[in-house]
This record gives sequence, structure tokens and C-alpha cells, in this order.
Amino acid sequence: MGDVNVKVPVREQDAKERATNFKEVCLGYNQEEAQEEASRCLNCKNARCILGCPVAINIPGFIQEVKAGNIEKAYQIISESSALPAVCGRVCPQETQCEGQCVRGIKGEAVSIGKLERFVADWASEHGIKPEVTAEKKGKKVAVIGSGPSGLTCAGDLAKMGYNVTIFEALHEPGGVLVYGIPEFRLPKTDVVAKEIENVRSLGVKIETNVVIGKSITIDELIEEEGFDAVFVGSGAGLPKFMGIPGENANGVFSANEYLTRSNLMKSFREDSNTPIMKSKKVAVVGGGNVAMDAARTALRLGAEVHIVYRRSEEELPARVEEVHHAKEEGIIFDLLTNPTEILSDEKGWVTGMKCVRMELGEPDESGRRRPVVVPGSEFVLEADTVIMSLGTSPNPLISSTTKGLEVNKYKCIVASEENGATSKEGVYAGGDAVTGAATVILAMGAGKAAAKGIHEFLSK
Repeated sequence: MGDVNVKVPVREQDAKERATNFKEVCLGYNQEEAQEEASRCLNCKNARCILGCPVAINIPGFIQEVKAGNIEKAYQIISESSALPAVCGRVCPQETQCEGQCVRGIKGEAVSIGKLERFVADWASEHGIKPEVTAEKKGKKVAVIGSGPSGLTCAGDLAKMGYNVTIFEALHEPGGVLVYGIPEFRLPKTDVVAKEIENVRSLGVKIETNVVIGKSITIDELIEEEGFDAVFVGSGAGLPKFMGIPGENANGVFSANEYLTRSNLMKSFREDSNTPIMKSKKVAVVGGGNVAMDAARTALRLGAEVHIVYRRSEEELPARVEEVHHAKEEGIIFDLLTNPTEILSDEKGWVTGMKCVRMELGEPDESGRRRPVVVPGSEFVLEADTVIMSLGTSPNPLISSTTKGLEVNKYKCIVASEENGATSKEGVYAGGDAVTGAATVILAMGAGKAAAKGIHEFLSK
């Protein structure tokens, strides 16, 4: 037994090696390591970790089962609250949620809750263990729009309650941001995402792909013509934002969304791909969130020298500490306190570089972060043949503009109750990025969970 104040370390692929492949970076715990880490849990009576979890998993409960070697029991405990444990164990920002609340973290390191969740989910997958369904069928139909984290969670919870659920997905493959947004080296598609989706299907959920709600069929038609008793909108926020600086229309400027979709969903890094991606020599990624890190680390694996260009300092980087650490280890260059002002291109319209200015941090703005101010006379040109804009995304207005009586705010996000997902239109619920704008997988799952409860209450009247 090691020091109880220190986490059992997690094995990882070597930085030099992984920078050249798309295999998963983190290798996870084996059972012996998981049981040792689980024994660090204090099994608190008033567990703060549960309060820190947006889907309220019984964390001490599942960890005690891991400690005792009852991995199947641990999986069923997690499955009561979460439809996607293998995903969450990999991509949740545990450090600000469950682990951020862990009492062990006061004097030492928090219990590695995320890595334990991942171990349990992977073990269950290897042993063919599925979540249990006990409810009787209710004979009522619910449509779920979008098969990302909020849609899958809402659908899974409703199926467990006995509803007939059909998910409508616009793309040709289900999974939403889990398949098009998060790279393979953080979240393997076949071994993890596809199996989690299969688990949701095993609950009786139907998934129809290539259905664009608002074009193929509207929400009003789903209710009035197809006989759905309620609808959940979990269509995400897939519309990229740009800076509005000169030169943004040049060839070789991508949104992070397009770049990652080409690589993750369309497999454009393969030689035989129908949607090849540019073979770049030098890539500038503008932004500092997790999506920026994902785009930068993807471009690096495709053979480029990669710069992250971010207008604030490292302290303000919104990306997870682990992602920044991995990016640095792999050789990504961070140009912090730097802001682009123009994208330069040659006579054929291809990117040649980016005009930038140096910044310094002034007084805090309304978000509480110190506002970056331009350093006079600090202009310089960063050479690049590809620029990836990673400045956030907003919801596509297609659904809201084709649905009667659905209220949206000034950002085109659907207005919905935080408590139960109810919108201004009776029987229509919404959650995740379609409501909040771009946020995390687990917050979208929390919203899907709340909406499932809201729909159940609505249909039980």
C-alpha cells in the first residue's frame, strides 16, 4: 500500500510515441491498481463528491464495491445514474467536479474517481455486462433529437422508466460530439463510444440516423402526425464562431469543428479517405479551450508544427490542466498573451501567416477574468499555412426557426428550465449545448437526466 495522500499513478503512452499516432494516450488502471486507489476513499457519510457530480452518481457506493472486488455491482450502481460511464471516466473535468469536492484532496490528492469509473465501465464492456432494465412498458412514445451526451442520457433514462424512445440523429453515425468532436486519442470510437451507444440501444432505444429535424421532419409533425407524446431537443451547438478579422475566408482557414469532424468522423487522416484533410506544415490554433487542445493535438499527429494562440495567460486557459499538460509534453508551442488581427494569404488565396499583437492583462471584465489589452507597437507575423479557429460554437437555429412557439434567447439558444428542461412549448423539453451554448459532456448529461424526469412527470399527469 502506498501513501494514502497520493493517487495511484496512471500509465500513459510515451509522449514522443503518441504524438505520431491516434491511439489512446491514457491507458487506465488494471484491477489491482483500481482496488488500491479505491481503498483511499474515506466512504464519507455526507459525500461531497456526489454533490459535485452533475448526474449524482453514488460515488462512495461504487468505489466501495471496487475496493471489495465486486466490479459488476460497481457498474450497476454507476448505471443507475449514468448512461455513459466509459465516456465520462475519460472526458469529464473531474478536477472541478467530483474530485474537486473530495475530502482526501484537502491534505493530499483527491481520489481518482474518473479513472475508477473508467476502469469499471471498461471491465463491464469486456465482460459483456449491460445496464439493467426493470420498468414495465408504458405505451407512450418520446422523440429525442440528437444522439450526443444529453440525448443519449435522456433516452436511456426514459427507456429505463418504460417509455418507447426514438432518437433522431442528423449525421450518418450516432454519438454527436462524442464521435465528431473528441479525438480518438482521448476517446476511442469503436472500443468506447460505439459500445456505450450499444448499451443505450440494449435498453430498447431506437436510433434513426440521417434525419435532420427542421428539414426532414419538424417537431410539430413529430407530435401531430407521428404521434409522439413528448420531444426532447438535445441537438447541441454545432455552429462555429469566427473572429471577424480580415482574411478569415482564405483557403486553409478551418473552424475547429470542421477540422475535428473531418478527422474524427470522416477519418480524413487515412490515405484512402474521401474527405482528405490538408497536409499542413505549420498550424496556428486560435483559442485556449479543450476543443483548441483537441484540434492542436490532432494537427500535430498529422505531421505539423503547431502553435496555440491565446490572448490571455496560462492561468486563464479554459482547457483542462491534463489536456494542456499532454499538449506541452507532445511538443505543441503555446503563444500566450497573443491575439490575431489579420490572416495573410498569397495571390491564389492560400494562408501564408497571421498578423498578431502581444497582449497584457488589465483589469477584470464581467466574467471575472482579467481583460487582455494590446501592447502598443507589438505587431508581428506568425507564419502558418493553416489556421484553425476554436472560439466556441452556438446552436444551429434550424430547429427553433421551424418549431411554432419555441422561445430562444439572443444567442439563439432554446430557453428551457434548468430544473426539468421544459420549454415554452408544451410537451417539448430541451437540454445540453442547445440550451447553454457549448459546455461539457457531463453538464449536457445532467440536463438530459433532468429533462427525462421532467418528461416522466409531464406524461404521468
